[in-house]
Amino acid sequence: MVRAADEAALYRVASRRARQDVQRTERVDVRYSVDEKSEIMAEARRLGLAGAHFVGAVVMAHLHSDHVLPDHRTRIDDLIDELAALRTQVARIGTNVNQIAHRLNAGGNPHSGDKDTLATADQVLVHARQAATAIDTVAVAAATTHRDA
Repeated sequence: MVRAADEAALYRVASRRARQDVQRTERVDVRYSVDEKSEIMAEARRLGLAGAHFVGAVVMAHLHSDHVLPDHRTRIDDLIDELAALRTQVARIGTNVNQIAHRLNAGGNPHSGDKDTLATADQVLVHARQAATAIDTVAVAAATTHRDA
């Protein structure tokens, strides 16, 4: 089972490596088994990255202490990444509810339950916004604690 923290950390690190104005020309050759290469390429594809970009981003992040190896992670690292994953899920709930509300408000002949459904959707959006704000607050506090530690 993949934990949300691991998933979020990997995506955050891999997508953070910025392009440069000039092409990178230096190489480091690494050898992998067929199975290791397959795993690396599958993960890179899943994240929408080139294999070299993925490997380079993970290595550079580790060197810059942005991402530690799995056995060097702290509980706060896990907490921050779990909160990031949770925030994404709450945002998706809000998006889905907005789509439902948009569909119900799109005109045409309303059904008898549409008014109640819209009222409920509005309540869900309020709760989703409150949850997202609370998650953001806790994540900032955790990151500040982690940075100062």
